Amino acid sequence: MGHLVPITRHSSPITAVQQPRSILVVVTRRIGDVLLATPLIRSLKRAWPDAQVDALVFDGTQGVITSNPDLRNVLAIAHRPGWLRHAAFLLRLARRYDIALSLVPGDRRTLYAYLAGRWRAGLLLPTRKERWKRRFLHRSVPFDERDTHTVLMHLALVEMLGIPAHREVMVTWSGQDAQQLDTLLGTDGRPLAVLHPSPKFNYKMLRQQTWVEIATWLQVHGYRLVISGGPDGAERAYIDGLVCDMPAGTVSLAGKLTLGGTACLLSRAAVYVGPDTAVTHMAAALGVPTVAFYGPTDPVKWGPWPRGYAASGNPWRRLGSQSVGNVRLIQGNASCAPCHSEGCERHVASFSDCLQQLPGEKVVAAIESLLKKKS
Repeated sequence: MGHLVPITRHSSPITAVQQPRSILVVVTRRIGDVLLATPLIRSLKRAWPDAQVDALVFDGTQGVITSNPDLRNVLAIAHRPGWLRHAAFLLRLARRYDIALSLVPGDRRTLYAYLAGRWRAGLLLPTRKERWKRRFLHRSVPFDERDTHTVLMHLALVEMLGIPAHREVMVTWSGQDAQQLDTLLGTDGRPLAVLHPSPKFNYKMLRQQTWVEIATWLQVHGYRLVISGGPDGAERAYIDGLVCDMPAGTVSLAGKLTLGGTACLLSRAAVYVGPDTAVTHMAAALGVPTVAFYGPTDPVKWGPWPRGYAASGNPWRRLGSQSVGNVRLIQGNASCAPCHSEGCERHVASFSDCLQQLPGEKVVAAIESLLKKKS
């Protein structure tokens, strides 16, 4: 067990572990949340290089950090585990770590941190309803749902610990991922354009015809077209149908790559186009010229983190299309965007008019502008 000492930060005495031997980061949410936790993980590892850092995530999201060199282990738990299995998992967590940090407000995440850490802290909603959770943490940081980017929100815990913050979002892959990609891509001298047309939810989607217009422009300008996507059957069927309307020679790798393999693919791209999804965050973090379109989602909170971004505030404004570093963000084509709703019918299977009505020429103009800026 590490040595417990008092630390003072902003005149507020806290108790933390000066030289922890083990740290657990709890980020049981979606893939994007897990990826955007990597700056915090790197900060912990740089501050305490001898500490063993583990992450606890939902099963199915671990692929985005499996090859992360800052982590010893990635623990995965089902989103809805059976109670016997869940109880056994909780028993195995009990006081295994010197520090446990919860990055997501919520009862279950706070419980994980409480059970796992001899010293624990986390993000909690600043409401009266949430006050009871403070008894389970040594320190908590108020969770800002609106005005603080997710990366900066995570790093608020780093500031609370009194250690330097490292802001780089880490995107990693294995040698096996690279070998598999080489086999699938073969050799082709043209620059690579990666398109990601199918997010997990309909409310983040463009019209199919818009994607065809984007692909046609890129093909005419000498790019090799590669479509990325997940293994879900419905997603692959959608992409297969879309590819039939795209220029000849378009390659679909949907369902053929791990998340690490997708990261490797992105690292070779000359340009990337995609919606509000984890793959877009990966492209932005790798420094790829990235065109991202956002409809209902608030870019202040969830905009892609550009590579090398070092300013003190949020990268993105709430309103309007804008550029930061290697990323061009296009906001949905409606005055109500971002509405923070899951589609115009308020459920994830519905579509968003602001994205469905987004003209293909607006996306193409953004691509052209970004590529000119790069050159």
